[in-house]
Amino acid sequence: QVQLLESGGGLVQAGGSLRLSCAASGMTFSIVIMGWYRQVPGKQRELVARIWRAGTTVYADSVKGRFTISRDNAKNTVYLQMNSLKPEDTAVYYCNVPNYDMNYWGTGTLVTVSS
Repeated sequence: QVQLLESGGGLVQAGGSLRLSCAASGMTFSIVIMGWYRQVPGKQRELVARIWRAGTTVYADSVKGRFTISRDNAKNTVYLQMNSLKPEDTAVYYCNVPNYDMNYWGTGTLVTVSS
């Protein structure tokens, strides 16, 4: 059974930093893409960052230069280092692993940035 376990969320002041982690387990396939999405109430879930197995990354414009996604392929773990956090970064952050027609999601971790 595929499981994505996130950790690292919490409350931080504007300008501060947090590091999210997501450990994937139960995969019967090689994980090519790992990513982070976020969602606030009343809005659609949006892509924050994505990383391919070889290291290629993409970022939402709103987080470029502030967030860094990385992964440890041996541990099937993806990280999101978030610096210079802003109140508008407040959201539930979800780990994502797509595989052909399947999308696997974590249960989410709340990040709250106070002004």
